[in-house]
Amino acid sequence: MAKLSKNAQKEQEGKETVEFFKDLDREALNTERFLEKYSKPLGIIFGLLILGVLGFFAYQQFIVAPKNEEAVKGFLAAQKNLSEGKDKDALGGKSAANPGFLGTYNEYSSTKIGKLSAYNAGLLKFKEGKFQEAYDLLDKFTTDNKTLMALKYGAMADAKSGLNKNDEALSLLDKATSASDDPYTSYYFTRKAGILALGLKKKAEAKKYFATIDEKYQDYDNGMSDSYIEMTKYF
Repeated sequence: MAKLSKNAQKEQEGKETVEFFKDLDREALNTERFLEKYSKPLGIIFGLLILGVLGFFAYQQFIVAPKNEEAVKGFLAAQKNLSEGKDKDALGGKSAANPGFLGTYNEYSSTKIGKLSAYNAGLLKFKEGKFQEAYDLLDKFTTDNKTLMALKYGAMADAKSGLNKNDEALSLLDKATSASDDPYTSYYFTRKAGILALGLKKKAEAKKYFATIDEKYQDYDNGMSDSYIEMTKYF
């Protein structure tokens, strides 16, 4: 194919440039017509978007932030009572003057500190021997902290054991073993699950837990997993 002369190339490039800008003009005209035709609904949509964004920030500033502040006050007061051994005052829930963990959760359940209050209230209910109430409160707690989630499942398992529902407890301990990235936490609940499985005469499951300890957590176990694996032969 013959090559174009320099002048011909420039002329060709010039034509392409002109066509390009013509296309842009046509697109701009089409856009203008579109905007003229739909300016009212587009304005409404745009206005709603702005209102939505402003509403979100207003909610965060005037609703969420004050709630968080009040929730923190209630939580810290309950924590102080707990550190002083005043478990009933720490639990609270009986008066607005002393909300305690229970009242703080009931009032501010949508906040992170409110959910943490549910966790602490659940532990105190467990201490009182009120296992179903403890379980229900612990179940309300959620967090992105994986170790705390493992502790939650472990505490819920204890509550189920208190209700003589050990199969459910074992299932919760199984969740606890995998919930955390912390090796000691995983080891602790794996060992606890193995012992419970052994008590339930679930030899295969018990052996699985102790074999996991032998494989992954020997540094924490001092060789005890071998003894537990041996025990599965006789229980």
